[in-house]
Order: sequence, then structure tokens, then C-alpha cells
Amino acid sequence: MALRLGRLLPRRQWHWAGLSCRSFSSSEVNCSGHNKWSSIKHDKARNDKAKSKERAMMGKEIASATQMWGADTKFNPRLALALSNAKRASIPKIVIDAAIARGQGLSVSGQALESLTIEAMLPGNVAAVVECQTDQKARVLQDVRYIIKDHGGIVTPTTFLFERKGRVVMEKQEATDPDEYLDQAIEAGATDITTDDKGRLVLLTDPSETKTVGEVFANLSSLVIEELEMIWDPNTDSLVEVQDEEQTKALEDLLSALREDPSVQEIYLNSTEQF
Repeated sequence: MALRLGRLLPRRQWHWAGLSCRSFSSSEVNCSGHNKWSSIKHDKARNDKAKSKERAMMGKEIASATQMWGADTKFNPRLALALSNAKRASIPKIVIDAAIARGQGLSVSGQALESLTIEAMLPGNVAAVVECQTDQKARVLQDVRYIIKDHGGIVTPTTFLFERKGRVVMEKQEATDPDEYLDQAIEAGATDITTDDKGRLVLLTDPSETKTVGEVFANLSSLVIEELEMIWDPNTDSLVEVQDEEQTKALEDLLSALREDPSVQEIYLNSTEQF
């Protein structure tokens, strides 16, 4: 058939017809550029989440140091160290200033801060208690609720899955063994003594007795108090393990968005993993 068509068409038309034919291939299209862009985008997302968490941790450290020993670095070496670490990590000045003001119970504008607690159920059936400090409660309540709902969460009561406790963190010492301080902890009125992921001694107590227990234990043990706070400790029988990758990503994205809000101070979860 092709031979007969070739004889019927003039050479010029035959040549044109051959050039106009399209070829088909089943080979894979090279998408290296797209893959490279996806990798960059995912890496940036991971870095942004890590930076958000780092800012939250350093902000807490600065606020805690200011609250306990004042805002003057001449008389507060812990605050001086926290500020040095924050600047080295390129933490924005507005975040640092807000943390110092928060440690004094004030906003950056000098207004008195009020506490605000928001309860929610997050992706992966993880219960959360979000604690905020702000001088504009209505605005923050609206903003935080929107973030939660926009990322697949539901604003609903969850504090019944947690227990309110006082938490006293002592300055880190080398090879600290909680058993060696058990008698002092009992005498001070603590309900439990353990160590955190940094190897620091941690005392748990009734919220109303947090400061008293901390001061008595410090005198008995000759250790220095590093943090005094009240926390929401998840009940053991309510702990949740998030195994689905999609839910894990959704949860991480939501937490990252919450930590970007300067009013959000603490996020307590009943998950077995640390996020």
C-alpha cells in the first residue's frame, strides 16, 4: 500500500507527507526539573517547621528566664545566655522582644497579658490543649480556631483527657539520678520526680503548690530552679499513636501554623510521639 501511494504522489508531495507524520513513543518523559523543584519545596517545608519549633522553644526560654530573674541581663546570666543563643540562631528581634515582654506579663505594646486556653481534636485523633497569652483575647480566639479548622481539626472540649499539674525543672547536673533526690522531693511535697530529655531533674506537684515545692526542694538539694510552670499532662490511658503518614503530615502542618502565632505559648498533646 505504501509503495502504491509513493508511485501516485509526486516526489515533492511524498517527501512532505513523510515529514508531516508524527511518531509515538511509550518511553518515560524526563521530569528531572519537576522532581528537583518538588525536593526543594519539601526540604523548605521541613526547614520551616524546624525553625518554627526552634523559635517557640527559644521564646519560651527567654520568657521563663525573664519571669524568674528579671529583664536586666546584668543580673540575669541565664537571660543573657538565652538571648545570645537566640541571636546566633537568627531568631527575629520581634520574637525576642515579645518573649521578654511576655516574661514580664506584658505585650510588646506594654498592655497586660491575659491567659487563654483553647481545646481541640487534631488530625490522627490527637487531643490538644493550646495555651495563649494575649492582650486581645477575641482576636486570638478567632485566629487560633481558624488555624485549627483550616488544617482539619475540630474545636471541642479535651481537657478531661489531661490532668493539670505543677512542673519544676532544676538546672542540669552531670549524671543526675532521680532516686538520689527522692527523699528531698517527698519532703518538699512533690508527687513525682523524674528527668526530661535534657537530663534535668523534673518535679511534678499540685499546681497551687508549684512555687513552694520548687523553693523548698532547691533549699534541700542545693540545686537551682530553671523553670516553674503549670502544664496539662495527658492521662496514660488516653495516649494516642499516630501511624498514618498523611495524618502525621497534617498534624505537623497544623502545629507549625499554630507555633507561628506569637500568642500561642504551649501546645499539649496526648500523642505518644513528640511533634
